[in-house]
Amino acid sequence: MSKQKLGLNTICTHVGEIKDEQFKGAISPIYLATSYEFDSVDVKRYPRYFNTPNQEYLSKKIAALEHAEAAMIFSSGMAAISHMFLAFLQKGDHIVVQNTLYGGTSNFIREEFHKYGISYTFTDGYTISSFEAAIQPNTKVIHIETPSNPLLTITDIKAVANLAKSKGIISTIDNTFASPVIQNPIDFGIDVVMHSATKYLGGHSDILAGAVASSQEHIERIWNVSKNLGGSLSDMTVWMLERSMKTLALRVKAQNKNANKLAKFLERHEAVSKVYYPGLKSHPEHKLAKSQMRDFGAMMSFELVEGIDAMAFQRSLNIIKSSMSLAGVESTMLLPSETSHALLTQEQREAVGISNRLIRFSVGIETYKDLKNDIKQAIAQTKTAAFA
Repeated sequence: MSKQKLGLNTICTHVGEIKDEQFKGAISPIYLATSYEFDSVDVKRYPRYFNTPNQEYLSKKIAALEHAEAAMIFSSGMAAISHMFLAFLQKGDHIVVQNTLYGGTSNFIREEFHKYGISYTFTDGYTISSFEAAIQPNTKVIHIETPSNPLLTITDIKAVANLAKSKGIISTIDNTFASPVIQNPIDFGIDVVMHSATKYLGGHSDILAGAVASSQEHIERIWNVSKNLGGSLSDMTVWMLERSMKTLALRVKAQNKNANKLAKFLERHEAVSKVYYPGLKSHPEHKLAKSQMRDFGAMMSFELVEGIDAMAFQRSLNIIKSSMSLAGVESTMLLPSETSHALLTQEQREAVGISNRLIRFSVGIETYKDLKNDIKQAIAQTKTAAFA
């Protein structure tokens, strides 16, 4: 099947499916074996080698969606990003890391890299000059995240990729917030793309997984590390992820449509002091986002005015769930200071602009009017309680 000639929904539905030659079923069969024949086959299959049938075929779908030559699936987003880093970094190497990114990634770098003798620099900002200033003679990797978690900052993907190439440095990106439906960093020159597949790729809040997509050469390098570290996942989960990705484009487009409307609604609301969403013209990188994204995503953050308790507001919601993760079909909110960035100190959070009043909003596929009304009633309740 030629992926170049296929549309997005067709890729989501059909690329990477396993044909059921025995019973002619309409969906991929599940291969749960952990032991496969070795004496008369070319491929020595083993779950920890990331090459069981379900793993192998789903990787083709992810590669096709990210316009990559190859891909790998991992047991979590953190497994994907940690294996990716360790494939390209060794003792004595240095990495430049964007300062606004997922707290788990920041914590992994701060807590683990010194054990490997790897040094790092977090940029002062996320403009190209910030990355250039942080490069050292032993820099081997530049890592970015755009849109970033949770402030939705936008980094110039092409500029970072060009800078990295000019210095012989590997460029990597966390593309979780955008999803491959919205953004394909490889088209702008990025070397390696990773996802927390728990989020949009899974999309139903019932799968824990990660993914990496890149050239065949880079994927082989990552595989050589990963087969030793053991970050693969069960084929039942792989099968569930493949099933979920069939509706990826449909889900993401519906979520984006809601998010665009809700961001404008929140920006106009008197109880909201700030909205972080690249689709708003008030966003400082709105034009840049428009140049490298096909839409603006379904993630945003906002701050309520002083005097309205952010946690009390979330407890007053009826439809939108106060929940730990993101990107499911259901809308969710949380406080990054208490969840995704809780591992950072208060000082570290404040340094990148994450206040205790910041609410991260993952917009789902519900009816827009219902979501808007839920926010309005929750604000009204909280406001009344605050000023009673």
